[in-house]
Amino acid sequence: MSFFTHPSTLVLFLHVLIVVVIAVRVIMRRPQPGVAFAWLFLVAIFPFGGPLIYFLIGERRIGHRRKQGIGAVRTDYHKLSEASTWEDLTEVDWSRHPPPAHGMDRLGRKSAGAATVRGSSFELFSDTQEILQAMALDVDGAKASVLMEFYIWNEGGTADDVLAALMRAAKRGVACRLLVDAIGAVSWWKGSQPQQLRDAGVEVRPALPVGVLRTFVGRTDLRLHRKIVVIDGKVAWTGSMNLVDPGFFKQEAGVGEWVDAMVRLQGAVVAPLAATMIGDWTLESKEPIRNLIESSGLHLVKPKGPADIQVIPSGPGETSDCLLQMLLSLINAAENELVLTTPYLAPDESMIYALRGAAGRGVNVKLIVPEKVDSFLTRYASRSYYDELLEMGVDIFLYRSGLLHTKSITVDGTMSMFGTVNLDMRSLWINYEVALFVYEPEFAVELRALQQTYLDDADRLDPAIWRTRWFHERFLENTLRLASPLL
Repeated sequence: MSFFTHPSTLVLFLHVLIVVVIAVRVIMRRPQPGVAFAWLFLVAIFPFGGPLIYFLIGERRIGHRRKQGIGAVRTDYHKLSEASTWEDLTEVDWSRHPPPAHGMDRLGRKSAGAATVRGSSFELFSDTQEILQAMALDVDGAKASVLMEFYIWNEGGTADDVLAALMRAAKRGVACRLLVDAIGAVSWWKGSQPQQLRDAGVEVRPALPVGVLRTFVGRTDLRLHRKIVVIDGKVAWTGSMNLVDPGFFKQEAGVGEWVDAMVRLQGAVVAPLAATMIGDWTLESKEPIRNLIESSGLHLVKPKGPADIQVIPSGPGETSDCLLQMLLSLINAAENELVLTTPYLAPDESMIYALRGAAGRGVNVKLIVPEKVDSFLTRYASRSYYDELLEMGVDIFLYRSGLLHTKSITVDGTMSMFGTVNLDMRSLWINYEVALFVYEPEFAVELRALQQTYLDDADRLDPAIWRTRWFHERFLENTLRLASPLL
């Protein structure tokens, strides 16, 4: 047997060919250099296994049908937006806001087709029991429709009160639609509650279901991470909290109870939030969007309250880098103070540069993260970013009373971001998220007060002590950081 026909030679040749093909594909897709080199290294060093992993999660593949569906939804989104233009709700008085706000509005319009709407009221909630109870009351008051989507739904505690309210609403003739992520709530889908809801008349669907065949047409780890509730087209909820009672959720993880916040909204902002959920439902159900518009009561949305709010939905096939650009614009707008909370920190390099730049130019930057998180990889990868932030004067606070899950940013007490997006690569590039950019000082002040309660229950990381940690800890952190672009 010659060298060229030996099985090992053929295997080597096939591996080299696969590496070359994937290298060409990676180069032509133009990811960030760090991401590109991470994938090329993985593909080259792990024959066949590396290419398989790349095939599964290396690209933001969504499949041809879903791509077409998102395109159709984007077209219909403009129809939905028309339902929210009662009394020209997109005509905002930008003279009452800091100059960067108007630029962010233009950025959101151009990148995501999402305009700021004027005339919304808000009520910020930070007690999870109050959130679940208030949400159940809203559902009990529904007369026409209830739209809900969540990443996780978990059985037990006060979460079951919301489930019971939803079933009562369906039984009295309210059109109830519930969309829950197939993987985020995998345990819930295996239980009895989905069928209980269906038996009561609630339309229940899994979002982004997985399967062998779906692996060949798109990534199976794309997840619906949004949390949206819309009732009668008049009231909406969004924020960081999944439909769970913290006392009954992940108690075995050893991180304490999850700490979240939600905002209850009325007025113009209800329409774009409803449009986001309706788009997601349409993709999974193929139900005509006109039916959803009529049953959700979008045509009834009217201005109520002082707040000007921009709703930015994001995800593969919907927007490219709009959410990242909006976050960078908000960070760069800070002149005096910038406060951020996130449970998971594995950001895009540009965000690290923006945070370092803000601290370097004299902005008081405070980053609040949980002391303990439920992901081993994220826990150590996140710590690898602390050094470069600390050296520029960013104050890092470790929240010690549970897993701080609130995702928020406040800038100078005038502008803020509040929603479902973590400051990590998964939220920025892979998950389907929704974020509120709120151009209203009153909301920023309330949110900043909530952030202060987190600061009061957190320990400031001492840079001098942090630098003395053991070499093996730093090595583990920096090693796992290499995987952060692949999350």
